[in-house]
Amino acid sequence: MENGAPQPVIVAIDGPSGTGKSSTSKAVAAKLGLSYLDTGAQYRAITWWMVANDIDVEDPTAIAAVAGKPEIISGTDPAGPTITVDGVDVAGPIRTQDVTAKVSAVSAVPEVRSRITELQRTLAASAEAGIVVEGRDIGTTVLPNADLKIFLTASPEARAARRSGELKGVDVNATREALVKRDAADSSRKTSPLAKADDAVEVDTSELTLPQVIECVVTLVEEKRAGK
Repeated sequence: MENGAPQPVIVAIDGPSGTGKSSTSKAVAAKLGLSYLDTGAQYRAITWWMVANDIDVEDPTAIAAVAGKPEIISGTDPAGPTITVDGVDVAGPIRTQDVTAKVSAVSAVPEVRSRITELQRTLAASAEAGIVVEGRDIGTTVLPNADLKIFLTASPEARAARRSGELKGVDVNATREALVKRDAADSSRKTSPLAKADDAVEVDTSELTLPQVIECVVTLVEEKRAGK
């Protein structure tokens, strides 16, 4: 901590959806003055672009051929993260059920992953104070040398309850089935599957409130910064 500002710290937060990843990552970044990157939004953005341009998302060759075309720009301010594709604000459209249903198929294409991974590494490298990067393969593939890796988990029941709370009027059982299905797809894909890095700290959020999860992660980051 000498010479004023602490060393920049790169924090990778991975885990399946519904574990509180986004809320935790954003809050931790805001509390510690770090940049924030939601990598899932980037995969949703490229999926949205594929759908908008009538690319067959069941055809990996068709997806691979155009993976380099869309210009995806992520704003990394945790207080108001933004995402645009070819200059269009897509923060709302990428959260639709249509995009959600197709994102695993598009994300599994190696050309898409290498394109987005490159974007993510560039953003992490340019974050002056450091950055919290959340996703599914950050600690294992995107930023294997991250200063701190955290893997958030929760029971399928807890995750489904949270997700259906976020998506008003959604059936918890249907949500649970969709989450389990997506986990299976993301964990079994050949390129950068959803997996816990060997040196990641696992935090089970099933029984924790969001403030407790945030506090836990903030403590881990502060300990890392202090060189413990």
